[in-house]
Amino acid sequence: MGIRAQGGSLAPGRVVGDGRYRLLAQFGVDERAAAHLWRARDGQLKRDVALTLLVGDPADAEAARLARRTLERAAHASKFGHGGVARVLDVLSLGSGVTSSEGLLGVVVAEWTKGSDLVDLVAQRPVAPAAAARMVQALAEAVDHAHQNGLVLGLDHPQRLRLTPDGALKLAFPGPLPEATLRDDVKALGAVLYLLLTGRWALPGGPAAIPAAPHAPTGRVIPPRSLVPTVPVELSSLAVRTIEDGGHGGIRTSAAILRVLDQVAEAEERTQLIKAVGEEEAVAESDGTVWTTKKPVKDVARRKKLAFGVTVLVVATVVILAWGGMMLINLFQGESKSSGPKINVAASSSQAAPPSGEQPPPAQQKPSPAVGAAVKPSAVAVFNPGSKGDSPGKARNATDGDTVTSWKTDQYDKQFPVLKDGVGLVVTFKDPINLTQVKLDAASPGSKVEIRSADKKNPKLDETKVVGAGDLAAGESTIALQQPQQGQYFIIWITQLGEDEGGKFVTELKELTFLPAG
Repeated sequence: MGIRAQGGSLAPGRVVGDGRYRLLAQFGVDERAAAHLWRARDGQLKRDVALTLLVGDPADAEAARLARRTLERAAHASKFGHGGVARVLDVLSLGSGVTSSEGLLGVVVAEWTKGSDLVDLVAQRPVAPAAAARMVQALAEAVDHAHQNGLVLGLDHPQRLRLTPDGALKLAFPGPLPEATLRDDVKALGAVLYLLLTGRWALPGGPAAIPAAPHAPTGRVIPPRSLVPTVPVELSSLAVRTIEDGGHGGIRTSAAILRVLDQVAEAEERTQLIKAVGEEEAVAESDGTVWTTKKPVKDVARRKKLAFGVTVLVVATVVILAWGGMMLINLFQGESKSSGPKINVAASSSQAAPPSGEQPPPAQQKPSPAVGAAVKPSAVAVFNPGSKGDSPGKARNATDGDTVTSWKTDQYDKQFPVLKDGVGLVVTFKDPINLTQVKLDAASPGSKVEIRSADKKNPKLDETKVVGAGDLAAGESTIALQQPQQGQYFIIWITQLGEDEGGKFVTELKELTFLPAG
């Protein structure tokens, strides 16, 4: 059913915004601001966009004033770039892209977010607690970045959010309410977490398709754990403490939410590790194949050690066989008939002693240093001098041994160094290592990276030293240092970002492997 507005019906096929945007499908209504959320087709640029249509009577002065305030805030947010928020492309107001005959007070045009509807997701069943924490973590990083820039996002309505194909929540329909505050964004994070864990919405003004969260006789919202017993205590408490305004235990900032989510994620990793190394039943087939239900431990260092050991064994075997073959030939032919040079067993297996009276051959070029087994850092953090953001909560994903998880920079409208010199990750090792190579599994071809050494964990950029550099391809790339570098702190410094399909600049690192000299 279409939404009736002055001048016609908001229904699929209708064109708004001076005949430019053709409505395709409606994705919700935020009744608090008479904001109707649509997917539409941009007839000029031939692309899909997200429209927030502010419906109302232009003759209603108060409604027009509130709409103008929303449009002003949306226009201000158009300068903000983050992967957790759809980019605002245009803002149309009465007399500037919108006519009074359309029954609209304004339109916010944003890039279209591929993925699935959040309401459809929770309508099926509550989300697993660990997955819910990861989803909210990505959204909280966007809120934290926006608040550092003095911006209110206005994500306190579930139909304004969508789940991207990579499993992150994104504000797909920007347009904060006229009176929305930073505190409203924080409460929204708690409400979204509550929704994912229980399938219920805990703030006023939610869509009719989602049941409201139950409240105790005292007026306090019932904790998620009381509705779904499998919800961890920490997540249940986080949701309630973020939503509620009163009390001394309330959580009032996105940074505090990120800290708790980090702790929950670490606890989940420990639980998974215990499960992974626990005793599980294995069944041997008749052909010798072993089948097991145990999830393999993703220990990169262990695999590197095994591969290195096998390689050494094979080389040693070949050398011994070659030496044995030469000895057999000499045995049968006799030394007196031997015309070839004698084997110098004490020399390298690949060299022979020169005949008497001849000068030895010139020394060969010194080979590259041998590479030892990978060493895992004890800590990893975002290195962002003079700035904040760039997904600090996901930095550890770059060294967790799992290429499914990743860390990536914020999305930038312009390439480095227009906005800043660069961004990267600083890794700390428990003990100093003699680093010789860094392997980078990336999803951002075209990125340029420097390997820098440092004397402390939080140095200034000019206090670090470039010890290697290279370009990243899609997949794994190896950067060999100019020479082995002894140190405890190293920085992966991105000086040029890759470019995504939407024309934004971003670099994604799936896994970093640090190889010392053998």
